[in-house]
Amino acid sequence: MRITILGPLAAGSATIGGTRLRWLLVRLALAGGRAVTVEELTDALWPGAVPADPANAVQSLVSRLRRALPSPSALESVPGGYRLTAVTDAAEFEQLVRQAAATPDPAASATLLRQALELWRGPALADVTAAPFATGHAARLEESRLSAIEDLAEADLTLADLRGASGLSELVARLSELTVSHPLRERLHATRMRALHAAGRTAEALAAYERLRHALAGELGADPGPDLRALHLELLRATPSPPSRTNLRAPLTSFVGRTTEIDRILGQLRHHRLVTLVGPGGAGKTRLATTVAALVLDPDRTPADDLREGAWVVELAAVSDPGDVASAVQAVLGAAPALRPPSDTMGRLAEALSGGPVLLVLDNCEHLLDAAARLADDLLGRCPELTVLATGREPLGIAGEALSPVGPLPLDLAARLFEERAAAADPSFEAEPQVAEICRRLDGLPLAIELAAARLRSLTLSQVAERLDDRFALLTGGSRTSLPRHQTLRAVVAWSWDLADDGERALAERLSVFPGTFDAGAAGCVGAALDALAALVDKSLLQQAPGGRYRMLETIREFALERLAADGGAEAARDAHAAYFLRLAETAEPHLRGGGQREWINRLIGEHDNLLAALHHAAARADADTAVRLAAALGQFWMTWGNNSDSVGWLKMALAVPGPAPVRARTIATAVFLTNSAFGGALNGPGEALEGIQELIDAIDPDDDHPLLALIEPALGLFTDDDALGLAAVERNLDHPDPWTRAVLRMARGALLENRGDTRGMRADLLVAEAELAALGEHWARSQALTILAGSHVLVGEFDRAVTALETAIELIRALDSANTTGHQRVWLAGARILRGEVARGRAELRALADTPPRGWNASSVAFAQLELGDLARRDGDLSEAARLYAASSRTIERLPVVAPQFHALIQAQRAHLSAALGDVADAARRVREAVEQALSVKDMPVLATIGVAAAAVWAARGEPARAARVLGVTEQLRGLPAVHHPDVIALSARLRAELGEAAFDKEYAEGRDLTREQAVSQVRDLG
Repeated sequence: MRITILGPLAAGSATIGGTRLRWLLVRLALAGGRAVTVEELTDALWPGAVPADPANAVQSLVSRLRRALPSPSALESVPGGYRLTAVTDAAEFEQLVRQAAATPDPAASATLLRQALELWRGPALADVTAAPFATGHAARLEESRLSAIEDLAEADLTLADLRGASGLSELVARLSELTVSHPLRERLHATRMRALHAAGRTAEALAAYERLRHALAGELGADPGPDLRALHLELLRATPSPPSRTNLRAPLTSFVGRTTEIDRILGQLRHHRLVTLVGPGGAGKTRLATTVAALVLDPDRTPADDLREGAWVVELAAVSDPGDVASAVQAVLGAAPALRPPSDTMGRLAEALSGGPVLLVLDNCEHLLDAAARLADDLLGRCPELTVLATGREPLGIAGEALSPVGPLPLDLAARLFEERAAAADPSFEAEPQVAEICRRLDGLPLAIELAAARLRSLTLSQVAERLDDRFALLTGGSRTSLPRHQTLRAVVAWSWDLADDGERALAERLSVFPGTFDAGAAGCVGAALDALAALVDKSLLQQAPGGRYRMLETIREFALERLAADGGAEAARDAHAAYFLRLAETAEPHLRGGGQREWINRLIGEHDNLLAALHHAAARADADTAVRLAAALGQFWMTWGNNSDSVGWLKMALAVPGPAPVRARTIATAVFLTNSAFGGALNGPGEALEGIQELIDAIDPDDDHPLLALIEPALGLFTDDDALGLAAVERNLDHPDPWTRAVLRMARGALLENRGDTRGMRADLLVAEAELAALGEHWARSQALTILAGSHVLVGEFDRAVTALETAIELIRALDSANTTGHQRVWLAGARILRGEVARGRAELRALADTPPRGWNASSVAFAQLELGDLARRDGDLSEAARLYAASSRTIERLPVVAPQFHALIQAQRAHLSAALGDVADAARRVREAVEQALSVKDMPVLATIGVAAAAVWAARGEPARAARVLGVTEQLRGLPAVHHPDVIALSARLRAELGEAAFDKEYAEGRDLTREQAVSQVRDLG
């Protein structure tokens, strides 16, 4: 009978089922026909817990195994144990290996070893890997297999050496695969090195040794063994010293970042014979090019097919005469062995560069473009294995050229570069947040960053940051060995500037008035045509930005602005810029209220820096007409984009400009200013806003149907909590000719009704408004309507509908502004999911938002998430965690300059629940009283209803269930609907029904529900 264990277990044609039967068969087979005691079998089969009667348990398994084997008699009982008489493939393997070792004939030995290795059908003991007894046996067998592989490789090397080049080539290929599979087997590596040497590829053998040495040091912290070191020495002695193949210098400083660019350039060099690095001065093109050149010479870093036999760098910055370009290359190659006749320079260069795959780096070509392009084209045509890597401000512009832009460093890498160079300049330097701002203002340009870091020898970090407004005076004193144009920032920019012609420089000056990115249409306002823009991009004076836009690096822009002011053209260029963006803002304004809203808001977001620059220029010029019209056109955009607080300062600046401006524009700008100021806390309470807005309302032309004018009075009603004023204003304007205005007026009426506690009325208005806005293709107002509706859906138990509404609101907001975090909607969405049963998901989302909020989140959203998590913990009975989260929420909102009173009220209400649960009724009552005062200051009835639930919890904790039931009824009166799905209301109602009985509870609840509004408010306030 034959047992196979070198791979899947098999006993002839029999199927051995059951884990312990397979373990038993393998353990007996490994004994090689020797007896195995019951004790040994027990240890092997039950390594964790020995059965009560081991002998009986083993005998039972043996009986089962006999029945399964094709030859039951092969398994026999012997005194004290059992023996299996069978042939195993493992024994056959070991026998063949021994025979091979004893055979002097390499061919016969190789045949035996191949037969031995063919017995393996997978990992040894593959079916019993979980058995502890198998571990050592499997490792021993695997080591024997690897040794046999190595024996076979050495035998094949002898045979391949006899057969010649073809046999060696095949063996090298096979050994390369084996060394990849077994990277730390020194014997395999040694055999491969011998094979490479025998094939005449000694350099590759030496390179392979270096790779192995690095791998052993990195993986094991060890050096190669003595046999491998001896082989390495032997190969070195057999190898002549190679001629110099590069003039690259070892770098003196670290190279930071650029991994993406390096990978891109290396990829381009595989497919193109001419690659040009283009970018502005100071971007680090030279250092990047020489780093890539070093990599293509390094066999450890470069695939064999990409390996270059030489890399030569020709620095052209000091060459002024185009006729000297070829001579500069010849001077670099002077030590190369191929420089001999023919007598013409190009012929000698072509011969010198034709000996194999070579990389030629032509650095700083921008001032010698024609000559450098002709030389590159000529040499590439003559030398089939030559590759050229050029650097410059613009492309060489010849056929076959691949461009690789080199722009500023990303902010994180720029900061790392600054910190490394700063530590070299000042060993006591410690990184601070100011570093990021310095790097941002320096555009991430490596040269500018290095010059700034060098200033730390004499200035503090704060002083460097303060002096960046005069960066050209600050950033001087580069390395003494650098080219003069790399020793100061001004010289770097001036070098690029002087390469442009007069017309290009004049256009670049005018384009410097754009502080942000701009498109070709906007550039036209200062006289830029598309071809002229392309020329400036080619010269790296402009950068291409996403979306077909352009931008000017801040450093170049500062230089150009200096020139523009010196030439006397600054005011005219800024006037043209402001006029263009005023037209854009006024064109966009009506589109912000319909189907084009998404397109136009995104366009205004992209132009925001330019719009603000236009506004500041108009204010500086005392141009009230432009300033006020801009503010009026952008007011709704700022509200839609969520810039309420920031816009207060912009609106105030515009309205303060003296001089005439259109009445409608001033009215709209003033209304938005007063509204945003009031909400942002910039005014001294509602009275100041009320007085100013009322004056506007009185001055509005009754025939003026501008949508925002129709919304001023309803907005005033919302802000001042004058429901009657707001509702009357809505009713007067519901026949407005603009459908967007009518829908938003319905939203305003819904909000006013909600404040009154008329939730049903609010839902009716908001449902109609949302449908009308959806029909218009509107995003912003619709997202607000859906957000408000979601809360009412939760109130009536329509949790699926609430989730859908919030998901849609988030999609609408993100479509308008992908950077908007939609913080509040995401918190409420998690809460809605929890209520519909997705507790784990909702909790996880809240934790993620509270613990690691997305970038750009404001403190109020984090505080909301913490408050929701605190409610969950409290309802789960984890009162200490609830206390921690409530306290965290309170601390978070303290960081906000202005907090709505409602938010303070909600936190206090939930903390009152917690205090009541902890038995501190006095603290709970105190918190309810504070919450009530906060809610009443803004007359928010829904929030007061939420506080009322906490007040009911206080009465229940005092042992007055009847009063608690009555206050619960009051909360329905305040919100306009029963909160039968709210977890706190459900829990408290169940408790009170149990204490009072159903009839008594219903009676007290109904009494509270049927009170007047004033009586209901009094019930919540009165805690005895």
